[in-house]
Amino acid sequence: MKEGGTGGANTKTGLAFEGKVDFLTFIAKQKDYKVKGNAIFYKGEEVAKSFKKYGLYKYLETQRIDYKKFISKKLLPDDAIFVITNNTFFILEIKFQKVGGSTDEKLQTCDFKIKQYRKLLAQLNVEVEYIYILNDWFKKSEYKDVLDYIISIKGCSYYFNYLPLYKIGLPVPEK
Repeated sequence: MKEGGTGGANTKTGLAFEGKVDFLTFIAKQKDYKVKGNAIFYKGEEVAKSFKKYGLYKYLETQRIDYKKFISKKLLPDDAIFVITNNTFFILEIKFQKVGGSTDEKLQTCDFKIKQYRKLLAQLNVEVEYIYILNDWFKKSEYKDVLDYIISIKGCSYYFNYLPLYKIGLPVPEK
């Protein structure tokens, strides 16, 4: 696979996904990380915030942003991680398949979705990246074209079963 398209399985450097995994639950178990509400702290310093589904819109309301002025329909991310140090929202979409289905087509929407999220979040003056976390089902040769397409879109990427913390700008816990 091409660069930006694979990840390892070392949980010390990233988030290993085994089924649908909650980012906050995972990160809270890592050395030197603490979670309070949706805030993520590393060694006592706030480094990120996590917003799931409707939580993103609750946050936008606190920033006096009415989504309807920017997009016509709410997008509900599996998770939206705002990393303070790089001023970036990472939209995480976790896709796990055991049989063919509608997820196949959902992988073809990253260009539209990242443009919608960029419109939605532009008032915050932040960067936006869109990341799929996929299970091994999508390693099949029949997904090569769609995986190539994902990484051809600026700001879109994917990983298999894993999200490296350094990729989103979060500190990697020391051994």
